[in-house]
Amino acid sequence: MALDHAVLEAAARWYVELRCDDANDATREAHHRWLAAHPGHRQAWERLARLQERLERVGPGVARPALASARLKRRETLKVLALLLAGSGSAALSWRLTPLPTLMADQRTATGEQRTLQLDDGSQVQLDTATAVNIRYSPQLREVQLLRGEILVQTARDAQARPFVVHTPQGSVRALGTRFVVRSEGERTRVCVLEHAVQVRTATLLPAVRVEAGQQLQFGADQLGPVQPGNRQADAWTRGMLVANDWRLQDLISELQRYRSGYLGCAQQVAQLRISGAFHLADINAVLDNLAATLPVRIRHFTPYWARVEPAVDAG
Repeated sequence: MALDHAVLEAAARWYVELRCDDANDATREAHHRWLAAHPGHRQAWERLARLQERLERVGPGVARPALASARLKRRETLKVLALLLAGSGSAALSWRLTPLPTLMADQRTATGEQRTLQLDDGSQVQLDTATAVNIRYSPQLREVQLLRGEILVQTARDAQARPFVVHTPQGSVRALGTRFVVRSEGERTRVCVLEHAVQVRTATLLPAVRVEAGQQLQFGADQLGPVQPGNRQADAWTRGMLVANDWRLQDLISELQRYRSGYLGCAQQVAQLRISGAFHLADINAVLDNLAATLPVRIRHFTPYWARVEPAVDAG
């Protein structure tokens, strides 16, 4: 089973949490529930166990009271994650999943953070949660490398008439005087065009496809999906909002997870419930409380880093 970056990062976070001096029974119980929630969680944890000897050398001070600091915990988590990924020869742990390029990226955001970059030519790039980019301008090209996450690009007219290209592990998106969103999702890239058009080309150089305003497209390294109607709210996150239109509850929770540190899950019994609405991303816990007030669900919290949406009444 291929393990994505989010699962591996969660495993690294649990490793650090459990080694802190303030770890308690509630934390350990939450960890056990995280392991049981998905086979990939246990697989990631077993990978950590295999690297235990090397992990002990990451930082001898991991288990110390000072790690009550969230900043220090994050630093230790990134160390463990780097070793966890770099220590495997699995093809799933290619350069596009390792955190090392992300840590060295020109610009990056943490979970729940967003940032706006004003580029030298007047173009603007907005970074969503947990996003990392490199920016390279040359006499021939204006290039943005999206290492992970999601960006909104607003291009400006360039005095040197240089093309503006966004690269992802799956291919490239060339702007044609436009405003568009690009999101890197594991083995896929999704582009949604809000103004004008873009030209999409895969890493294997399949014939390029033009995507117009109001359209979107998903593509892999060797496959182009069909051009489809775009999501008109694809840039809602730039306004601090998440807009759902008749979504499955599972899909909403998966999206909220991107903006919240730790584990946020959804029980299968309520996963198919439908929901519409606009939700503020600045306070995910408030969104969860609102779900509990409007749907037949409850939110079970075990630690600040572990929450699960479950049926309001236990079966039986």
